[in-house]
Amino acid sequence: MAKKNIDLSVVLHNDSDYKDWLVELKERFYSHRLKASCATNGYLLDFYWKLGRDIEAKQYTNTYGSGFYKNLSLDLKNEMPGVKGFSPINLRYISKFFKLYAPLYGNIPQSAELLSDSLSNANVPQVAEHSKKCQQSVDDFKKLFSIPWDHHRRIIDKCKGDMDKALFFVRKTWENNWGRDALLNWLDTDLYERDGKAITNFQSTLPAVQSDLAQQITKDPYQLDFLNLREKYDEHDIEDELVNNVTRFLLELGKGFSYMGRQFRLEVGQQEFFPDLLFYNAHLHAYVVIELKAQSFHPSFLGQLSFYVSAINHQFKTDIDNPTIGLLICKDKDNVVAKYALESYKEPMGISEYQLSKLFPKDFKSSMPTIEELEKGLKDNIEEPKC
Repeated sequence: MAKKNIDLSVVLHNDSDYKDWLVELKERFYSHRLKASCATNGYLLDFYWKLGRDIEAKQYTNTYGSGFYKNLSLDLKNEMPGVKGFSPINLRYISKFFKLYAPLYGNIPQSAELLSDSLSNANVPQVAEHSKKCQQSVDDFKKLFSIPWDHHRRIIDKCKGDMDKALFFVRKTWENNWGRDALLNWLDTDLYERDGKAITNFQSTLPAVQSDLAQQITKDPYQLDFLNLREKYDEHDIEDELVNNVTRFLLELGKGFSYMGRQFRLEVGQQEFFPDLLFYNAHLHAYVVIELKAQSFHPSFLGQLSFYVSAINHQFKTDIDNPTIGLLICKDKDNVVAKYALESYKEPMGISEYQLSKLFPKDFKSSMPTIEELEKGLKDNIEEPKC
């Protein structure tokens, strides 16, 4: 094995193209380092991107095999002593970084060159004349250079070459300013598979921009595993537990939600009505009415929710608010039935399921001692005389 490494080193040092490339890398790195001293780590990420691009374009790994990274690491450390980030492992990540997002870069017009000096945003063109997908690619590509390199390494590990999934977590990290621990927690969940997946009629009932934003705030299913419910529960039990754990529920709902109340009293004509939960979403600038059903979805459920949405629009929505949104969260649903049921409504509504991970037996709570009983037991033990 050692002999192969020595032979490869000799071969590489006799490769004029490789030697010229090392000189270019050194000049490029110190140029980026000078800019980074007065800017952000975006310039370092840009250097990594171009290094990964070079490795892929020159196909050194195909020519020299896996030992190439070890030799490149040694040569870069010799050329730039004291500089960190050139370990064989990190060089492999740099190569994966480029290969993972190369298809995204391919969707960007050649006029939208976003590397190097363009990272200052001075030369980043807007592509309004291009398609919406093209603009999304430009925005996503810019975000790649806005999150820490260590975050990228974690995303690369977890997403296993799935660019769409990786970009999802890049966006979420950028939008929510996730630290490393928060990112790792979310990477270990099925957030990507659930986010924005509710069945809705938003495209036909809301303007395009509002429709996309509304879809993004939904999940399917909602994970309510923080609720402590008995085996036989109903909507009121779920509602009670959600209110008792409203902070956890807000985290599950996502960014921008504010809790307005439960069984929110609505006076319509001579009657009173009480929707289960009412929220306001700051990003949508809209009220969100949530109805809970501890049973399978039935089309008749939408009539009640539609009425609540209409009532909130009439009584609480102001000129600066967008149309109220209704969200029905059921035990389960038939997706085809849900889609058909939504088609006849003009109010924007969505249908999702919820999931629970634990249910307690009906008599579980009664079998446990109360706080008062525990305190009395402790007091009796303290006061009991010693023999």
